[in-house]
Amino acid sequence: MQTIKAAVCHEFGAPLVIEDVQLADPNMGEVEVTLEAVAICHSDISYAEGAWGGHLPAVYGHEAAGTVTKLGDGVSSFTVGDSVVVTLIRACGNCPNCAGGQPTICETSYDTENGPLTTTDNKPLEQAMACGAFAEKVVVDQRQIVKIPDNIEKDVASLVSCGVITGVGAVVNAAQLRPGQDVVVIGAGGVGLNAIQGARIAGARRIVAVDMSEEKLAIAKEFGATHGVLATLDKPWRAAHKALGRRGADAVLITVGAIPAYDQAPRYLAPGGKAIMIGMPHSGATASYEPVMLAAVGQGLIGSKMGDVVIQRDIPWMIDLYSQGRLKLDELISARWRLDQINEAIADTKTGSAKRNVILFKG
Repeated sequence: MQTIKAAVCHEFGAPLVIEDVQLADPNMGEVEVTLEAVAICHSDISYAEGAWGGHLPAVYGHEAAGTVTKLGDGVSSFTVGDSVVVTLIRACGNCPNCAGGQPTICETSYDTENGPLTTTDNKPLEQAMACGAFAEKVVVDQRQIVKIPDNIEKDVASLVSCGVITGVGAVVNAAQLRPGQDVVVIGAGGVGLNAIQGARIAGARRIVAVDMSEEKLAIAKEFGATHGVLATLDKPWRAAHKALGRRGADAVLITVGAIPAYDQAPRYLAPGGKAIMIGMPHSGATASYEPVMLAAVGQGLIGSKMGDVVIQRDIPWMIDLYSQGRLKLDELISARWRLDQINEAIADTKTGSAKRNVILFKG
């Protein structure tokens, strides 16, 4: 056991508390990663507000990058000193979904309450999302990390762990977008911007961003959106149809957890189109639509978790695209903060104006 600093949630909706916690050494197949950066995702905020329940106290955070500092038994693909990104995708590799190439929906459960984290008085401390990266170090399964080049800054690399793979992956893996197809992206936040640039990279003909903010629509165009539509319009899907040449979209990507976005998403679709459900509403929230309309014109609703990625396959090519200048990462960072500023960073994220705030553990 070693003592590290972490931002701990003791009460849903209350500020996180920076305090000492205990971290165990890695077990079989696990690695210890000393973190240099962790980005703040809206999922972390929703969890900390109690949107999806869970055990307390807890350490959230799941979009991180750092350096491997310890290896458990049975780890052969990594060495101490490797630069890596850390994800929440803890896949067993053996269940039907993992074996079928869908590790994001691994069927093997993991006890996050009795993981490597404990309080200083040896009581359980939830390793939220099998990661617990609002901390100086993490111990995770070797399948949760991917090696990256040493010359990529860790704050930039951390974004790939969740927001980038979720947005880009949803376009490529879930929507299976083909060159020349049309896309609507609802929400121009961190995940939405990555869905937009994923559509651009995949060869979309037209990409319509839909958001509540003119400022965010302008940013969306910097990432590849060809048109912007204000969600505050009476019937924003009509403006989207006009932008797409009087037709609907082949794919609509819902990147926010707002129920109105889910209610309206099918209205943006062309016959045969698919709505990809990415954003996470709070538990108990429901959306409504007319199934006869979807059935009559062959439309579909598809859930996509973490972009349906296989991180060992998908992260390397995304990093390569970044190295070529084809995938924007630096531009996604709104501000950098220290761990003791995490509550300020969360408050700034909740305003909706930030793309991604990043916590730095060094300097």
